[in-house]
Amino acid sequence: MKADNLVIFHPSNKEELEALKAFAKALKIKFEIAKEKEYDKGFVEKIQESRKQVKEGKTVQIDLAEIWKD
Repeated sequence: MKADNLVIFHPSNKEELEALKAFAKALKIKFEIAKEKEYDKGFVEKIQESRKQVKEGKTVQIDLAEIWKD
């Protein structure tokens, strides 16, 4: 079933979350709590290393015209 309207709340603590759940239940509104998955640790380390290299100027420019020659 596709929802026509989607509302996303960002409760800042457990009390707010519980209040929102109680509100939805009282109005018989279906809801779900999404579990956030953490990024793979290796992936995060690679991104952090890349950002460090950019700050240090350790980058390479690629001429796109050279890549897409006919």
